Amino acid sequence: MFHTNNPIIKHKAGLLNLASELQNVSKACKIMGVSRDTFYRYQELVETDGLEGLINRERRVTNLKNRVDEHTEQAVIGYAVDFPAHGQHRTSNELRKRGVFVSGSGVRSIWLRH
Repeated sequence: MFHTNNPIIKHKAGLLNLASELQNVSKACKIMGVSRDTFYRYQELVETDGLEGLINRERRVTNLKNRVDEHTEQAVIGYAVDFPAHGQHRTSNELRKRGVFVSGSGVRSIWLRH
């Protein structure tokens, strides 16, 4: 039996507990509305990493080729803190006057990361 108070993995642990109680994986998956493949993935994660393995991990690998350099990113963040009401294009134009060249969509991407 797996016990957790973590709301992120409570459903997943509940599925594993139900399957062990019923002694029937197919029936437990049908009740919980989950495929058997998903059940066995959860089971494998628990066997290898424990209950912490059920927490969702970011699968995407960051693409650093599309990122701006650290100086530009810090300039955008600093400007956003100083002028929070300015939009992405105005921020881009004002930074361009200061010698920092970044597009409006680049400003928005930096804001989303932070």
